[in-house]
Amino acid sequence: MRIYLVIMDETEESKQALRFASRRAAKTGGSVHILALVPQQTFSAFGGVQATIEQEARERAEVIANGAAGEIFAESGKMPVIAVRPGAPQEVIRKYLEEHGDVAALVLGSAAEGASGPLVTHFAGHAGALPCPVYVVPGGLSREALDALA
Repeated sequence: MRIYLVIMDETEESKQALRFASRRAAKTGGSVHILALVPQQTFSAFGGVQATIEQEARERAEVIANGAAGEIFAESGKMPVIAVRPGAPQEVIRKYLEEHGDVAALVLGSAAEGASGPLVTHFAGHAGALPCPVYVVPGGLSREALDALA
């Protein structure tokens, strides 16, 4: 079974990537894995405060991933696999790909205008070292064009 890995956050780019991946999975008999990243804290607060900040960030990532999964389930009847992981984004994604050797493609979304985000920039530049292809979904595509492309 083909597995499409989508990195989920609150951006329109990730929603485009998720739509493409879910449509592609439906057409190929595959499935979608959603990986929500918990941002690393750039400061160190006192023990209890730090733990609360980290827990809130994790809960927010879980809400985003579960909401995205619900949309896929409502449209396709298939529930995607959800993972929520803390850490440096590039490292977390690489580790996830290592742990899940059956991932067929890493699906990222690019901005409709302006420069690409850090994940697209990083993984497009290092695609040759990955165990799977990187699909970069253009942010400016209409829903109809995106569905036709998938």
